[in-house]
Amino acid sequence: MITPADAVGILWLAWLAGWGLASWWTARTVVRQSAASRLAHGALLWIGGMLLFMRPRPGLLWLPLFPVSVWTMWAGVVVCAAGLAYTWWARVHLGRNWSGTVTLKQDHALIRTGPYALTRHPIYTGLLLAVIGSALTRDSLAGLIGLGFLFAGLLVKIRQEERLLASHFGSVYEAYRAEVPALVPRFRRP
Repeated sequence: MITPADAVGILWLAWLAGWGLASWWTARTVVRQSAASRLAHGALLWIGGMLLFMRPRPGLLWLPLFPVSVWTMWAGVVVCAAGLAYTWWARVHLGRNWSGTVTLKQDHALIRTGPYALTRHPIYTGLLLAVIGSALTRDSLAGLIGLGFLFAGLLVKIRQEERLLASHFGSVYEAYRAEVPALVPRFRRP
């Protein structure tokens, strides 16, 4: 029988495999961030990922945070799956403009439709949702600390992307920034 932790692991492995294959379908990069700026967010993301996904060890970091509940664990799986699905919607919508690093692609366009009408960084929104779901299934201090590192790494990367996009698109990007939130959608009544 598959456990919630196994299910989350399978979801992430399938997502990583698909994400890696899709990386071949991108436009040529014309501006790339420096290695130092990649390290600024990359180190935080790696530390967070290790804490969140490392095999539990005896000790304080892996003690449960809340009473064990099968429902909570499976809810984490559902949240993780929803987050990863949201990243794919954004990735497909972004098309050949996508990059794993902070870059500008040849003929880079500012996408403002689909998930990009809800948040400026929907891939990160989906990743954070997936990581929250994963942390629920891990139920440990290590998972919670890992979530914090991952969130911090994504915030650093968002700032880097926003500077690059603002310098490239100017007032058009500033208007987009004023209208659409970075990570958490604002739902308005009609």
